[in-house]
Amino acid sequence: MRTLYRSLAATVMLALSTSVFAQRDFSQVEVKATKVAGSVYMITGAGGNIGVSVGDDGIVLVDDQYAPLVPKIEAALKAISTKPLRFIINTHYHPDHTGGNEQLGKSAPIVAQENVRKRLKEGTMTMFGPMAAQPKGALPVVTFNDALTIHLNGEDVRAVHYPNAHTDGDSVIWFTQSNVVHMGDNFFNGMFPVIDIDNGGGVRGMARTALKVASMIPADTKVIPGHGPLGDRDSLRKFSEMLTGTADAVQAGITAGKTVEQLKTEKVLAAWEDPWGKGFIKTDQFVELLYKDLSRK
Repeated sequence: MRTLYRSLAATVMLALSTSVFAQRDFSQVEVKATKVAGSVYMITGAGGNIGVSVGDDGIVLVDDQYAPLVPKIEAALKAISTKPLRFIINTHYHPDHTGGNEQLGKSAPIVAQENVRKRLKEGTMTMFGPMAAQPKGALPVVTFNDALTIHLNGEDVRAVHYPNAHTDGDSVIWFTQSNVVHMGDNFFNGMFPVIDIDNGGGVRGMARTALKVASMIPADTKVIPGHGPLGDRDSLRKFSEMLTGTADAVQAGITAGKTVEQLKTEKVLAAWEDPWGKGFIKTDQFVELLYKDLSRK
């Protein structure tokens, strides 16, 4: 079993090393801002999708990708607003969402759920190996347990903690007046997700979170995923259905006493391979991840 888990970490790390999670040559990354709705934009580049609220009061930034991309992120912000950065919200602790914290945190306070600060401050072990403790300047200075609201630009920017989904510190960000939701990595649009089961995440929790949010929003709500193209209520529901279906398929194999290798040989997730297995987490890797998650006591 330990060999399996080491294999899982190695294969997923290999996939991520060639993905938008960890592009090495950041000089070649195009950072682009796209209008979503109301006062909200989405910035894409390398790493997690960034949410931006702009207006007369300033800028609220949701996640900040990697440190080498900060100059490009700042340029993208200046192209849509000359107002100052007022707040930075981290949806969770992963470095492709918090890598710009130390630099951007010099201009505005960083806000996050309590477990995000804990992971960043203390460091942690992940499926990809150890993550070192981050410097003081990269840490959130305002934390919350369940929810927090920033009132800026005529927008109620509400961060709500959904525990034990992608990690144990995930926040979904609601841009209330603009009718936009930023899911962070609780939503990988059109692809199998990374689930950080070593730090409180789980496939059942991720499926519940996606379904819960989908049940709370109108059909015309724009949904910013952690990774992938801009989504909506329908694509968020499909993501939740995929998680539940794949988890049920792997759980049935576990209950029947099958090994993970048997499940891969039997192609237990063949029904979901297209399109979900076409991203950077391939189908066999997702089988391994679900097997490890669902086999835990």
